Formats: sequence, structure tokens, C-alpha cells
Amino acid sequence: MNDDMQERIAIREAIENWAVWRDAGDWERFATLWHSDGVMMATWFQGTGPEFIRVTQEGWGRGVSILHFLGGTAIDLAGSRAIAQTKMTISQRGDVHGHRCDVVCTGRFYDFYEKIDGHWLLRLRQPIYEKDRLDPVETGVKLDLDAEILGRFPEGYRHLAYIQTKIGYAVKRDMPGLTGPVVEALYARGRAWLESGTL
Repeated sequence: MNDDMQERIAIREAIENWAVWRDAGDWERFATLWHSDGVMMATWFQGTGPEFIRVTQEGWGRGVSILHFLGGTAIDLAGSRAIAQTKMTISQRGDVHGHRCDVVCTGRFYDFYEKIDGHWLLRLRQPIYEKDRLDPVETGVKLDLDAEILGRFPEGYRHLAYIQTKIGYAVKRDMPGLTGPVVEALYARGRAWLESGTL
């Protein structure tokens, strides 16, 4: 196996460990995946790796249920830097207008990785939100969603934002979607990271 393939396997392992350790609440190992300057950008939180761990733990304590499922990964390598795009699904369960509901959002993790002391560490995770839906867990329930709240957010994550808004989070309104200037700017940042290490 050549060096390039070994690096790609190591990055994919880091991505998979992120999803498994985060969703399992394995906080000690989860913390090892982050660069010291690592940043998480999510609909409901934007900040450092340690802050993300703290607020996620606090959410667990309040019964917030957010899980992740991963698909394929494409990796661009440039020495000790990499951009990894991984197909993913975010699944969140919560109450909407008195009914237990599931939101499923499909997109990609767009990750900026740096190799430090032999380990690929996450410098920035910026999810790309492509499409979502909201469904009651109970049968026979018809939801009357607030059109004004839905309209505040891009199409790719408006239902995810709806449930997160309802449980008290201040949701970011300009996250990247499948197309448009926001995701094009993200791709430009990715190219700059690979070419010059600018972040």
C-alpha cells in the first residue's frame, strides 16, 4: 500500500471516529480528533472543538438527540493538509407543537484536515446542507408548521432549523447548501487551504 492510500485511510478513520465517538458520548476520545485551533460550524453552534464538546454534553443533559450517519468520502491531499467531503445524514428527534418528530437532513461534511505529529486533526468542519424533511413519530399526526419560521432558513436545512429553533437554539441562517454563492465561497476556501494553508 502506497503512502497516499495510507493517508486517505487515516483521514477516513478520523472521520468515522468523529461520528461514532460523538454520538456515543465518548468525549475523551472525541477530543483527540480536534486540532488545537479546530472549529465546528453547525446550524446551532459555531465555535472551537472544546466548546462544541461542552455544549453537546449540555444538550445531552437536556435530552437533545442528534445522530449522524456517514456515506462515501472524497479526499484531496496536499502534503500535510487535506480537504475531505463525506456524504452524511443528520437525524434529530424532538418535540414540534406537542408531537414527537424526527428531522432528517442530508448533505456533506466539508472538512479541513491537518496532519500534526502523525495524526490527521480537524481544523474546520463546515457541513453543507442539501435537503431535509420533518416527520411525526406518531401515526396520524398532521403538523401545521409556522411558514414564517421555515422561510427564515435556506431550503437545505429549514426543517432542521425549525426543530432546533423550537427547542431554543439560535440557528445560523446562511449555511452552505447544494448550490449558490455560499457553497462556492467554501470551495474557494478549500482550494486556498490546499494550495497555501490559508484558513
